[in-house]
Amino acid sequence: MWVRDGVLRAYSTRLRRSLDPGQAPKHVGVILDGNRRWATSQGSSSAAGHRAGAAKIKDFLTWCEGTGVEVVTLWLLSTDNLGRPGSELTELMRIIRETVEDLAVERRWRLHPVGALDLLPDDTAQALKAAEDATHDVSGLLVNVAVGYGGRREVVDAVRALLAEHQQLGTSLEHLALTLDVENIGRHLYTKGQPDPDLVIRTSGEQRLSGFLLWQSAHSEYYFCEAYWPDFREVDFLRAIRDYESRQRRYGG
Repeated sequence: MWVRDGVLRAYSTRLRRSLDPGQAPKHVGVILDGNRRWATSQGSSSAAGHRAGAAKIKDFLTWCEGTGVEVVTLWLLSTDNLGRPGSELTELMRIIRETVEDLAVERRWRLHPVGALDLLPDDTAQALKAAEDATHDVSGLLVNVAVGYGGRREVVDAVRALLAEHQQLGTSLEHLALTLDVENIGRHLYTKGQPDPDLVIRTSGEQRLSGFLLWQSAHSEYYFCEAYWPDFREVDFLRAIRDYESRQRRYGG
């Protein structure tokens, strides 16, 4: 075991040294997939899988800090997942609250909740808002915590916010139609003011976005990893960054 760990550490060090900080993605989005399947493979409960996945987050953020990444979006819970069985969802919400509170206490990262907070239990929504307030002055990595997030819902919410804004201004329907463009809708997204994700990573072997950052990921590069999220290692992350740096990005085609 110690021999294998030593080899992995040496390989990770070599990978890290081979990376070009100037070419690192500024914004990395992550679909933290595979917690439940990991738990099944271990003969454990879904809750154990979610806790193992939550425990991986600090490591991941630390890896990002070491490569020049400035923004991370962690997809912890989709709007579709809100339909899970009551007992599992209750425990998952508890884990999310504890995780976010723990991250906030660190005061290493600036936390920003993204998602339809009105769909969440009050205590979970309040915990997310409290974490944002507690870290608003932190100068470190910006971490979007996507809970109750769905890409289609985000676009709908952005358009609704845009319409409400112009309703208050008394904008005519004709003028409103002229304002419905990419820039104005973008100003009302959950991630407004942030760079779009350069790289989106999904673990567990699934090769689809499932609506993650649907609007923002139009020009993102994708990296799919076979490892379940709790088994995701620094070497896997560094391989994703190396793969990203080796690509020639082509915007629009």
